[in-house]
Amino acid sequence: MDYLMGIDLGSTSLKAVVYDSDGNVIARGSRATEKFHPNPDHPEWTVWQPEQIWGGTADAIRQAVRSLDDPRRIRAVAVTGMGMDGLPVDADGNWLYPMISWHDPRTAGQLKWWQDHIGAAKVFSIGGNPLWPINSALRILWLAENEPEILKRTHKWLLIEDFLNYMLCGRQVTDYSMASCTLLFDQRSLEWSDELIELSGIDRRILCDVLPSGTPIGEVHDCAAAATGLSPGTPVVLGGHDHICGSLPVGVFRPGVVLDVTGTWETVMAPTAEPVLKDELRAAGITVQAHVARGMHTAWGGNVAGEMVEWYRRQLAGGDAAASESSDSGQWTRLMAEAAQSPPGARGAMFLPHMSAAACPVVDSRSLGVFAGLTPLATRGDLLRAIIEGLDYQFLDIVSAMETALEVRFEKLVAVGGATRNAFWMQNKADVAGRPVEVPDIEEATPQGAAILAGIGVGVYRDEEEAFERIYRPGAVYEPDRRLSEKYARWFEIYRELYPAAKTVNHRLFEEFLT
Repeated sequence: MDYLMGIDLGSTSLKAVVYDSDGNVIARGSRATEKFHPNPDHPEWTVWQPEQIWGGTADAIRQAVRSLDDPRRIRAVAVTGMGMDGLPVDADGNWLYPMISWHDPRTAGQLKWWQDHIGAAKVFSIGGNPLWPINSALRILWLAENEPEILKRTHKWLLIEDFLNYMLCGRQVTDYSMASCTLLFDQRSLEWSDELIELSGIDRRILCDVLPSGTPIGEVHDCAAAATGLSPGTPVVLGGHDHICGSLPVGVFRPGVVLDVTGTWETVMAPTAEPVLKDELRAAGITVQAHVARGMHTAWGGNVAGEMVEWYRRQLAGGDAAASESSDSGQWTRLMAEAAQSPPGARGAMFLPHMSAAACPVVDSRSLGVFAGLTPLATRGDLLRAIIEGLDYQFLDIVSAMETALEVRFEKLVAVGGATRNAFWMQNKADVAGRPVEVPDIEEATPQGAAILAGIGVGVYRDEEEAFERIYRPGAVYEPDRRLSEKYARWFEIYRELYPAAKTVNHRLFEEFLT
């Protein structure tokens, strides 16, 4: 049987997973993604070092390949991962500056310039992007202002997946879903926007050619084969943005279905047959982006999520920040059991999950996290339950904003990601949303979506529909408790008052301590 490899460049780990053509996991490898803080004068600056991204990924691939009897059985590989982070390379392919991470706040000045000179409405009407400090074009502008000699030497700007593809096969291209992250792409024409490029002053020559996801772009060359253990000549196929790739194995390329992906970030995604560039979506921080499924687009909104739960484990429950996923599983089981023992509503404790600002449907880079309703009766379990409920209220808020702007009602909610391993969290999501949440029997949708694109690229699958029919595995369905849903509907209205009530105080604290 044919094998396919999906390579997933995540914020916490670099993964390589080998699947057979029926979607079964055959082998896997993983290495940590390491953040670096290279400038002591700016400890908040955060980068990914290219050598660690490539070296860690190569090691993960080699670990997976070692489990196979013959690496030549891998018909093709495809890469997926983070959206906006990238780096400049010179004409010889040498990297010139590290990848500025999405954790890094240094582009605040470039964001203000873009808002003042181009405007949020103009950008969204063409490219479907809300304005965030992490947008790729703002990193290019930062480089132009702070490292102009490096930008002069830049031949191409490679987004992180494009960088991995280049290291594997030597081709410098990007796909529609990744180009959508840059602020420079036209969603209607699926080409770089001449208007936005001219307004920004960015040199078009540094932007890669754009092709559809699932396009074969080259073959693993000898140097990459030596580093990874892949067979020389293995086809490399364009993947795409991570959460959009993750929609393929669970069928969320069909209109009317919503995908919820909860990991470090939680993203909520609804596929559409065309780009919907309404200003209501922009105002809610919702992105309109080309899908990795051909001929489709998607509307999605997201916020940092899992990092807040991890913060609780580290700071309030005594978890080791350096503990591995396997070694802390017992602690998580105990902590989630404590949260489940807390009554619905967490004895009045409520959490505003803006510890890493607010992106959707509230858009406020100066908003902060808030615990409200605390009394001496509050337990540790109540606080964790309040965090979970706060994240689920935020999820419902995103879904509601999408339904209003797209003029639809979503009845089917599909969930993937690390949070789906916790039945308490998924049941609470269904209770808060007031509708069923389906959790397909899939371990990791994102690398499997990349593997599907690899298979389409070399003809293992005819298209996304055939791949889905072959690999889909139904799983648990969490039905809402209607009695609880009625209570959560009331409490959700209180939750929606929490942000405006805390806004002024949070902004003053932000100005005092975080600027």
